[in-house]
Amino acid sequence: MPTKTKRTYNISEESVATVKRLVDTYHIAPSQDALIEYAISELARRVRDEHDALLWSEAANDPDFRVESETLEALFAEDDRRAWQP
Repeated sequence: MPTKTKRTYNISEESVATVKRLVDTYHIAPSQDALIEYAISELARRVRDEHDALLWSEAANDPDFRVESETLEALFAEDDRRAWQP
């Protein structure tokens, strides 16, 4: 089990009430601590996904990346067709 660290944060009463409601009423997580960990994890995932989307968008405009991507697609085209045959 990962080590837990006790921290204190100053958050609004509305946020405290929302955490309590999400746990007590909607059972989103087994505890308030678990809900906060889940929320942090989800926010971090969203930030990573947005960053990855930006990188892929930039790569789509990179001529070297496009050449490499097209080369790989051609090299594996036959394997792809075999893998997706019914």
